Amino acid sequence: MACGIIERNGMVLAARRGEGKTLPLKWEFPGGKIESGESVEECVRRELWEEMGIRVEIRGALPSSTHHYPEFSVTLYPVVCTIVSGEIVLNEHAAIRWVSPRELPGLDWAEADFPVIDSYLRWMRGGLPPARLG
Repeated sequence: MACGIIERNGMVLAARRGEGKTLPLKWEFPGGKIESGESVEECVRRELWEEMGIRVEIRGALPSSTHHYPEFSVTLYPVVCTIVSGEIVLNEHAAIRWVSPRELPGLDWAEADFPVIDSYLRWMRGGLPPARLG
């Protein structure tokens, strides 16, 4: 699963999952399944267009992270990006919030997103080099 950490004016976008979804009403970084032959960056661009009606520019990639839930496992491939066009429309999510990076850990996130948050905060402080794109 590719996910976008969307930055704007020093804030980060958190998206709340819908009630009828797996992990209902948990906060997450938006994104989705990587299709065959698709790069992580291509997936994030496609998913954010489909889910939110926005086009993004990729700034960098963070290390992947795997989390094992009781029913399934998920590997997240996070990329940091910014919106270059479009206005956010909630096609898949119940809500969004723009939060400061220091507020990220305080939301009720899907468990798989916590290592991504940790990596992002280290990356912001310059303590984690970006992963290679492509």
